[in-house]
Amino acid sequence: GGNPAATVIALCSMRDFNLAQETCQMAIRDTGCLEVLINLLDTEEIKCQIGSLKILKEISQNTQIRHEIADLGGLQIMVKLLDSPDKDLKCLAAETIANVARFKRARRTVRQHGGIKRLVGLLECVSVGSTSLTPYQAKDTEIARCGALALWSCSKSTKNKEAIRKAGGIPLLARWLKCSHANILTPVVGTLQECASEPSYRLAIRTEGMIEHLVKNLSSEPEELQMHCASAIFKCAEDKETRDLVRQHRGLQPLSVLLGTPENKQLLKAVTGAIWKCAISGENVSKFREYKVVEALVGLLTDQPEEVLVNVVGALGECCQEPINRTIIRKCGGIPPLVKLLTGTDQGLLVNVTKAVGACATEPENMMIIDRLDGVRLLWSLLKNPNPDVQASAAWAICPCIQNAKDAGEMVRSFVGGLELIVNLLKSKNKEVLASVCAAITNIAKDEENLAVITDHGVVPLLSKLANTNNDKLRRHLAEAISHCCMWGSNRITFGETKAVAPLVRYLKSSDPSVHRATAQALYELSEDPNNCITMHENGVVKV
Repeated sequence: GGNPAATVIALCSMRDFNLAQETCQMAIRDTGCLEVLINLLDTEEIKCQIGSLKILKEISQNTQIRHEIADLGGLQIMVKLLDSPDKDLKCLAAETIANVARFKRARRTVRQHGGIKRLVGLLECVSVGSTSLTPYQAKDTEIARCGALALWSCSKSTKNKEAIRKAGGIPLLARWLKCSHANILTPVVGTLQECASEPSYRLAIRTEGMIEHLVKNLSSEPEELQMHCASAIFKCAEDKETRDLVRQHRGLQPLSVLLGTPENKQLLKAVTGAIWKCAISGENVSKFREYKVVEALVGLLTDQPEEVLVNVVGALGECCQEPINRTIIRKCGGIPPLVKLLTGTDQGLLVNVTKAVGACATEPENMMIIDRLDGVRLLWSLLKNPNPDVQASAAWAICPCIQNAKDAGEMVRSFVGGLELIVNLLKSKNKEVLASVCAAITNIAKDEENLAVITDHGVVPLLSKLANTNNDKLRRHLAEAISHCCMWGSNRITFGETKAVAPLVRYLKSSDPSVHRATAQALYELSEDPNNCITMHENGVVKV
């Protein structure tokens, strides 16, 4: 209306409506009022700007309105307002950006108009760490909180993560992590856990002393803060040094305690994820045993969403490094639900379940239960899964099953078409699949009848074809498979004819002693055929 006072009164009256209600939000949109509100941001009248932002902040919770604000150029103006000397205006602009920047194009706009740098600038204030704040410091903390909220929304994009880092955001986030106010900690940790998908951030979280504070806040209300702390640890604990730091700062116990919050699925997903990754280190597994984590994890094997199950099963698989935990899983009734999960479809879950079932199968008593529940047949059928990670994980799991089953040869023969299936996987292009299948063939070939069957399926030329590899893991398992397959008919001679002998001699130059051991075993079996001895000699075996 041209008169600032009248405009301010209209804005105040508008705020008397319930702006969280969709009808009010749509009324503002449909009357063309959004455009007016955004135009008000471009005036010099601070009261009008503040009044407009207070409304935009509320209604931008609505997805359609977020898109319209971006279409009308609202983000560019709000980014400019971050430079305003007025603290209330800065806060409102940042908080509204936090709401609008929840979709890709908006996040890009903020970055391209210099918003990331300005938002990081909002974190640069003095009052970190003090518990009682002067009004002036409280305002500074509020500005930082709004800045962190906006960075959190923007950090969902990879380019923005990089922009936050370049703008010097990491040390500032690290500084705010030391304060004790949950309302600012939540967006700060939220941003850090979002960015922890990038190696540069994981390194900084480890080296700038942030793990200690993440661990401390695992025990702080609200649950949302605990969830983001656990999620950051989940992403960072891929690195061994971080896993050690979590233990040294006594973070394993609070993680164990949080397993007792099964109602909050998002929190549970983050906590089980952190436990899974921390359990990759044996020292942590011992601590988890003290805190009865395995028992708690087994209790979470049923009635959980898949995203939680993936982590629970991953953690159980890692905890099986300690033999006693394999017994605990059995005594807590964990084996039936694990075997049941072998019938699922989620690829990540299948990789973890096969690993856990394989680890349990190293105990003969567990193996009896797995066999009774038809677990080995289920593992075998996963060899047909199109995903190579699942194939490899299933083949690795089959090895301990054959080693520990009562009548392994008979069990393997009972799978119709099973031997042909596994021999055909030697045509895979994936190194991990090839190594795991060679390991399984090593175990299958210990039974003479089964060795005869896989020989008929052409196992010898397929193994020979793989001999020219530089991959030490594959070399080791391939050499073991060759040495076991020599025990039938004229296989020794066939290996010579299909050119497997000369490449094996080169394996002795590998730096891995387990490759030497397997190769020596294979050469010993092959050398029972005189022609193979000639080939070995010609390829300089004696000196090596």
